[in-house]
Amino acid sequence: MPSLSCHNLLDLVAAADDAAPSPASLRLPRVMSAASPASPTSPSTPAPARRVVVSHRLPLRAAADAASPFGFSFTVDSDAVAYQLRSGLPPGAPVLHIGTLPPPATEAASDELCNYLLANFSCLPVYLPADLHRRFYHGFCKHYLWPLLHYLLPLTPSSLGGLPFDRALYHSFLSANRAFADRLTEVLSPDDDLVWIHDYHLLALPTFLRKRFPRAKVGFFLHSPFPSSEIFRTIPVREDLLRALLNADLVGFHTFDYARHFLSACSRLLGLDYQSKRGYIGIEYYGRTVTVKILPVGIDMGQLRSVVSAPETGDLVRRLTESYKGRRLMVGVDDVDLFKGIGLKFLAMEQLLVEHPELRGRAVLVQIANPARSEGRDIQEVQGEARAISARVNARFGTPGYTPIVLIDRGVSVHEKAAYYAAAECCVVSAVRDGLNRIPYIYTVCRQESTGLDDAAKRSVIVLSEFVGCSPSLSGAIRVNPWSVESMAEAMNAALRMPEPEQRLRHEKHYKYVSTHDVAYWAKSFDQDLQRACKDHFSRRHWGIGFGMSFKVVALGPNFRRLSVDHIVPSYRKSDNRLILLDYDGTVMPEGSIDKAPSNEVISVLNRLCEDPKNRVFIVSGRGKDELGRWFAPCEKLGIAAEHGYFTRWSRDSAWETCGLAVDFDWKKTAEPVMRLYKEATDGSTIEDKESALVWHHDEADPDFGSCQAKELLDHLENVLANEPVVVKRGQHIVEVNPQGISKGVVVDNLLSSMVSRGKAPDFVLCIGDDRSDEDMFESIVCPSNSSVKLPASSEVFACTVGKKPSMAKYYLDDTVDVIKMLQGLANAPSQRPRQVQLRVSFEGSL
Repeated sequence: MPSLSCHNLLDLVAAADDAAPSPASLRLPRVMSAASPASPTSPSTPAPARRVVVSHRLPLRAAADAASPFGFSFTVDSDAVAYQLRSGLPPGAPVLHIGTLPPPATEAASDELCNYLLANFSCLPVYLPADLHRRFYHGFCKHYLWPLLHYLLPLTPSSLGGLPFDRALYHSFLSANRAFADRLTEVLSPDDDLVWIHDYHLLALPTFLRKRFPRAKVGFFLHSPFPSSEIFRTIPVREDLLRALLNADLVGFHTFDYARHFLSACSRLLGLDYQSKRGYIGIEYYGRTVTVKILPVGIDMGQLRSVVSAPETGDLVRRLTESYKGRRLMVGVDDVDLFKGIGLKFLAMEQLLVEHPELRGRAVLVQIANPARSEGRDIQEVQGEARAISARVNARFGTPGYTPIVLIDRGVSVHEKAAYYAAAECCVVSAVRDGLNRIPYIYTVCRQESTGLDDAAKRSVIVLSEFVGCSPSLSGAIRVNPWSVESMAEAMNAALRMPEPEQRLRHEKHYKYVSTHDVAYWAKSFDQDLQRACKDHFSRRHWGIGFGMSFKVVALGPNFRRLSVDHIVPSYRKSDNRLILLDYDGTVMPEGSIDKAPSNEVISVLNRLCEDPKNRVFIVSGRGKDELGRWFAPCEKLGIAAEHGYFTRWSRDSAWETCGLAVDFDWKKTAEPVMRLYKEATDGSTIEDKESALVWHHDEADPDFGSCQAKELLDHLENVLANEPVVVKRGQHIVEVNPQGISKGVVVDNLLSSMVSRGKAPDFVLCIGDDRSDEDMFESIVCPSNSSVKLPASSEVFACTVGKKPSMAKYYLDDTVDVIKMLQGLANAPSQRPRQVQLRVSFEGSL
């Protein structure tokens, strides 16, 4: 059921003039209880969970058909990744596709068409008004978001592809995504279905979906590049888009570079860190772990083999081989857009013929230009540039019977395209930026599987731009910088002159990878990781918080809950010996404060708690004793444990006690020069020299560089101090070296031991902290078996962390404001007095 606690929060983002059709206007059959017609299941075994694949376009082709009641006939688009991925899903798993109708049929919306597509193709269309779709797709997606994801900032006129950010177009983008969420809401069974969302057109959909179904199992795969954080940060709604991705359970990218840029954006914009554990990268986000997956999409081997092995393809291969006999044939296949580098490829071909006259009359580049996917002046300019350069090169070097550049910008059948792949001895990809580009994969398979070639011809060379997503996976390719025309020309020459044995070795290496990492492998891997990422959904409680695109879901363990004053006060009142332990930074003092000294409000509430003779209140901090002693001088009865417990005092007037360990601090002479080296190399970092410890702070440094340097420093210090009696720890924006046996957990054990020895074993313990060092305190009081001191069985223990995150604590408070309110609530709660019983005695009668 949709979450009614947050109902209609996201409707705030919709523009009034972009209203999408109401889902109530369509009468859909209930599809949750039935498997897809294409995926029958055995009645003897439980049906696998349904997969709901959501993409901008349905994997269908439409052709005008006067005989059809809809005016169009529909067939499956076997080239669509959204359809090809079915081959990697569990056998028998029903699949439902959701998306808009293919372009020719966008105006054919009707209930009858919806039911027809659902029954015959397991496809459920999303109907968008023509104007909304134009503003959503051709406006925001293709002329703002898509160029920016490909590193084109909107600094230039719109004729070059990039439009400046337009709030109205963004609202259209949100309205379209909301329409997809409306359609999903009608059919989704959130407890069972797995939802797989594809590409940047639907970046906002995870937020809309998570708002309605907090436990929905949502995966998102971005098929375009994710730009560096410097580029992504130029988007005015950057936080909205990042939070939307984080509302998915699994986020997939083609390459590590794209994932790295995403993680960097999360760190710089949202302050989120990631962890790598057993091969998986995870981001902790309000109690949920968002998994990041890196795996490029493969090709559909079965579908491609059927095309290559077709007699029609074989005949075309033989004809092309005969036509280009004696020539050195190279092929390029690209969509017509700004980033495919077709003009650069043609310039490189010209340079090749200039520098190597012996190739004139022999080298031929066939360029197949696929139809453009968008519209605008930028597409026309790309087409005009390609035609102009090819005409110039052909006029300069062409002869009767020889055309150096053959530009094919008409429609080309799949069989003809496969024939060109098979006949060419080299494939050239010169894109200046591309999410993946599967052309080299297809080329490799066509060269290997073609029936029109003999075994000796089963070799290939790929000249590949280093800026495309498939480049890391094709280690045998000649990688080039497409912006360097000279480098491109030299790479093409090297490919044509490469010895056949080397060509064969490179080809075999590529074919082995492509054939084993096909689209089925990719889909199966993503599907399995999505199930793994969602396995804890029903063991946690979920709450929706936030408005508009700031909406998010908080997931908490079944025993992890917010600590309320009403919950803790009854235990506080009835107790006689209380121990209250408070961390300082991040607990009673906000992390971002410039002035780190405690406020008057903090001093006041601590004094009120200390005035109660039943309370023992301690600040347990990693800060130095002199600093803490000066700050808390107004608190006469407050205890302080400084430097993680190396120094302790029970009140302002008592002397500082050391932990009792015999500590030799000669290790500082080794650690301090190492820290100084990293301080000088890391702008914004500082060193804090405590009496018992050394701390390197990097909270003012660049987040990425500071984190990287902290990892290096941790490893460096562990090596040089391996034989010293110290512990090197990494905390929140720090790397700290402490003597062995010093921790906040030991502090708690010592305080409990002292109270027990005085005959005042605590029957109430409250411990609040926010970072890793405080987990030692939580462990000491939550896990009695790990502590040297046993609390009475009747003791009430409240371990509370600040912020919703995995912790040994069983309770949480949102922030330091909540901590102060909690302490004020306790200070205002009088201790429970012994009940006074009045006896009324009456005497009847007389002696």
